[in-house]
Amino acid sequence: MELGRRILVAGGAGFLGSHLCERLLDQGHEVLCVDNFFTSSRRNIEHMLSHPRFELMRHDVTFPLYVEVDEIYNLACPASPVHYQFDPVQTTKTSVIGAINMLGLAKRVKAKILQASTSEVYGDPFEHPQTESYWGNVNPIGIRSCYDEGKRCAETLFFDYRRQHKLAIKVVRIFNTYGPRMHPNDGRVVSNFIVQALQGQDLTIYGDGQQTRSFCYRDDLIEAMIRVMGTTDEVTGPINIGNPGEFTIRQLAELVIEMTGSKSKIISLPLPSDDPKQRRPDITQAKAVLGWEPVTPLRAGLEKTITYFDTLLSTPASAR
Repeated sequence: MELGRRILVAGGAGFLGSHLCERLLDQGHEVLCVDNFFTSSRRNIEHMLSHPRFELMRHDVTFPLYVEVDEIYNLACPASPVHYQFDPVQTTKTSVIGAINMLGLAKRVKAKILQASTSEVYGDPFEHPQTESYWGNVNPIGIRSCYDEGKRCAETLFFDYRRQHKLAIKVVRIFNTYGPRMHPNDGRVVSNFIVQALQGQDLTIYGDGQQTRSFCYRDDLIEAMIRVMGTTDEVTGPINIGNPGEFTIRQLAELVIEMTGSKSKIISLPLPSDDPKQRRPDITQAKAVLGWEPVTPLRAGLEKTITYFDTLLSTPASAR
């Protein structure tokens, strides 16, 4: 990647977007952060507002955007079930119309564009671990469909723009990622467990807790995204980005209780509709194409995330 480029990060005030903005500034680029603050927080990017190469634009990607940039990272979409199910129609519009608008912008200014897709495109998979060639097992009319199918359609659009307009595209499929700046009420399992443990509440698992997930620390994920963007135009993806270490939800709950020193208990609630039973990325392609694999062990990443939430929860709500 050349230095001193002007880079748009859609969803740049979110959990991952804000960390990506930081890394790009550190590399010497100009960063245009675009966000409508539907699920993100100004707190995430406040420390960058005075940076001479950082610009914030409040904008919803479901409306066209006319700016001049060299590269685009499209991370704009609610990413947790609580948030994307709150307004499912808007979630689909953000994934699909947002992708159309970002692709249209990339086509106009001849910019390279990366789509932050998701492991949710695999649905409740019959193949384990999941490779990029697996087409998935997704319910098109369920409560998670707004996100799953929205992201699948966005991938379709990216590859059709590549075929039809010769656009330089990159698609990464992000598996469960965690770390500081996660939203405390986003309903994702890592933030849920940590917040519950720190507040002395019971940790809620769904079903028997034997469903599995793979947890990638945010720094590893951001490194992979930047490496993908730096590849030649022939490398389009989709590329799985995640940590192949597989843990049951119950194992994660027990680890969080141990690390926080909490006296919380683990209680079971009914399993939500279409909840995947297994999730683990095959990262063979990421290793071969990017020379990348995650380096942060789960315990080390959780330690930093627990510290973040401990500080956040001790801050008055009005200041968050």
